[in-house]
Amino acid sequence: MTKQLVFVYNADSGMFNTLTDIAHKVFSPQTYSCNLCAISHSYFSERDEWKDFISGLDAECEFLHRDEFVKKYDLKGAEYPAVFEKKDNQLDVYLDANSINQCNSMEDLQKKINCGS
Repeated sequence: MTKQLVFVYNADSGMFNTLTDIAHKVFSPQTYSCNLCAISHSYFSERDEWKDFISGLDAECEFLHRDEFVKKYDLKGAEYPAVFEKKDNQLDVYLDANSINQCNSMEDLQKKINCGS
């Protein structure tokens, strides 16, 4: 069975939120609250290196904003950003917010995803 990973950004969906996030990344990147997004995306799109990494994973990957995740999975009390592993319709934390926030580069994040810690 193929591994299933659910990536959750520490940001809400929608055009206003997207524009606010872009402005935050530009004007105050050191206080931006989603390290998963900061590493995997440029100001306007997903980084090619990230796309290549995700397509090379032996996993089905789903990407959701925080509000979409709560609506779809009804999981309360999670901290974001996070990566969950989905097994038999149950979600287990694969990478917690602390692990993701400790990453300083794309390479750091990729290593943690490959190791699951």
